Amino acid sequence: MLKKNDIYTVEITGYGTGGEGIGRVEDIVVFVPFTVVGDVAEVRIVKTHQSYCYGKVDKLLSPSAQRVTPPCSVFGKCGGCQVMHMEYAQQLDMKRQIVQDCISRIGKLNCHVEEPIAAQQLYHYRNKIQIPVGQEKNGELVTGFYRSGSHDIVPNECCLIEREEVEAVKNAVLAWMRLCHIAPYDEQKKRGIVRHIYIRIAEGTGELMLVLVTAQKKLPCKEELLQTLAQTEVKITTVVQNIQPKPTNVVLGKENIVLTGSGKIRDEVDGLQFLISPGSFYQVNTKQMVKLYQTAMRAAQIQKTDIVFDLYCGTGTISLFAARQAKKVIGVEIVPAAVQDAKENMRLCGVTNCEFHLGDAAEVTAKLYEKGERVDVVIVDPPRKGCSPEAVQLLVKLAPRKIVYISCNPATLARDLALLESQSYHTQKIQPVDLFVHSAHIETVAVVTREEEGINN
Repeated sequence: MLKKNDIYTVEITGYGTGGEGIGRVEDIVVFVPFTVVGDVAEVRIVKTHQSYCYGKVDKLLSPSAQRVTPPCSVFGKCGGCQVMHMEYAQQLDMKRQIVQDCISRIGKLNCHVEEPIAAQQLYHYRNKIQIPVGQEKNGELVTGFYRSGSHDIVPNECCLIEREEVEAVKNAVLAWMRLCHIAPYDEQKKRGIVRHIYIRIAEGTGELMLVLVTAQKKLPCKEELLQTLAQTEVKITTVVQNIQPKPTNVVLGKENIVLTGSGKIRDEVDGLQFLISPGSFYQVNTKQMVKLYQTAMRAAQIQKTDIVFDLYCGTGTISLFAARQAKKVIGVEIVPAAVQDAKENMRLCGVTNCEFHLGDAAEVTAKLYEKGERVDVVIVDPPRKGCSPEAVQLLVKLAPRKIVYISCNPATLARDLALLESQSYHTQKIQPVDLFVHSAHIETVAVVTREEEGINN
């Protein structure tokens, strides 16, 4: 048994689901963050379990050929990026391995995972950023991102994956806070006003939304805020105050107050238009989002006579892509603002063969099934927790010829694919798409087809 604080020589031979390197000592698996396959290091054990341990590099003895020097000065401290120390080709290899391990180990499926579709833009790709605001002991305001596993802000004046327009807007908010003596929210003392500076940018139109997340509804010096923002070199389309009074990790509260503009921004993607509200789901990497949805559409092979269900449809992005090929698309989403945006997006795009339903995916799908609504293709894009067991069973009852499963969590994807495989469906293809460069996260498109034998249509 390995002992805490002891140092062992470890060769990194694989990756864990969080992008940490994996090695073995005395047949015990050791997880070591910020390492690369091929590294040999002296590793100090920091946490022990019966069958595995966690360690950190004490001394790098022999660096991997795939290791690079991260260009970010706070890499390893900030919790935003986990794998910036790897060459990009190695990041893709790691992500494919993570998906393959989940499919094999959790899903118990013998299905090959394709090479990920690479991103062309490695920096400044995020169209959404949530920046916490705090205060140093000397009273100076501080912004950055949280240290991994904590709410300690790691100061960072220029994040390399955020859009370049962000800094000017953030600095304008900080200038207003200093001018009007607006205090940031203190989580320990439960006092202060500004919690997060939240910015969304529509890449296709250049429209920018600033959401100021506050702990209280009363916002002093609103006019001064708008005047300060107007003086930046970046054009801000709309400013929204979001109120989040709860002691929670959830950034946005339920109430929005529009300070200027419409409270939404409009994006143009692949010939389609999308309205985006503060709380609406929208992929953070616009260029890769197009590749993701195009991959899903090719996999779905939608015909002109097809009825398509789009479960967890968000603002209707996938629905509107599918509507160009299908007879009818039915979208289901539990977030009211997203459903409202989806309906407006449909009108903006001049689409008439979509309908959107508000509610839980399983509950709404059950009602549609009871009404006799037939379906040929189902597209699902659930949150990280995956589909509920009820939703999976309803998919089987609906008996579509094809299910296209878009997932941001390989573990829950593998679990749900295994359930479908036990119910006369077969996983045909698994295609990762890299939307989150320099992080361990990966989007995956899985294509599931119905086995005709034993199926009653």
